[in-house]
Amino acid sequence: MGLEDVYARNLSHRTHRAGWLRAAVLGANDGLVSTASLMIGVAAANASDFLITAGLAGITAGAMSMAVGEYVSVRSQNDVEDSDRLLEMEHLAMDPEGELLELTQIYVDRGLPPELANQVAVVMHEKDALAAHLRDELGQHPHTKARPMQASLASAASFTLGGLVPFMGAFAPSLGAKAWSIVGFTIAGLILTGIVSARTAGSAVLRPTVRVIFGGCAGMLITAGIGQLAHVSGL
Repeated sequence: MGLEDVYARNLSHRTHRAGWLRAAVLGANDGLVSTASLMIGVAAANASDFLITAGLAGITAGAMSMAVGEYVSVRSQNDVEDSDRLLEMEHLAMDPEGELLELTQIYVDRGLPPELANQVAVVMHEKDALAAHLRDELGQHPHTKARPMQASLASAASFTLGGLVPFMGAFAPSLGAKAWSIVGFTIAGLILTGIVSARTAGSAVLRPTVRVIFGGCAGMLITAGIGQLAHVSGL
């Protein structure tokens, strides 16, 4: 097998999508559920004149919040990885022999005979000791590295797209029709999100999709109940 075949096989795996897929799925799901829940809560409180404004405000605020929150959290992960990288560089400079033994033991623990494990560790150290330790000791891989800006943009964009789905239900003719339209659009969006995320991750479709639908419907139901209580109590 040539290098091109190995590279093609690596690309067929889905781990290289880890840097943005989680943020995109989270953004789409949050956009659907939070926007729909907000609008259904307003509808249940009989504030139909405020429904469109609430939807737009929810989409805008949520998208910005998702973008900033995702960037900060993923950047924190990068900071940890960078710190580990610097620490590993110090260890290699101070005690290269100890680091070689550590790498050898890692390969032994993975099933290689001690003699072969030592040979592999020596070769890895001669080629690129830091890369070997980052990969085999700390589990850092270039294709799974967290990407803050990419995750931030994916989260904000998917939140906006997800939020626009239930927002379309606000244009139904009556308040009751608006509420049911929001629910219908949201369930359709949740189904699509579940299918797309499962396909992108390469997993089975049914279980992730059912999980997404159940969580979204629970969120809408709870918020509708709170909105109804607010209406009854006159808040």
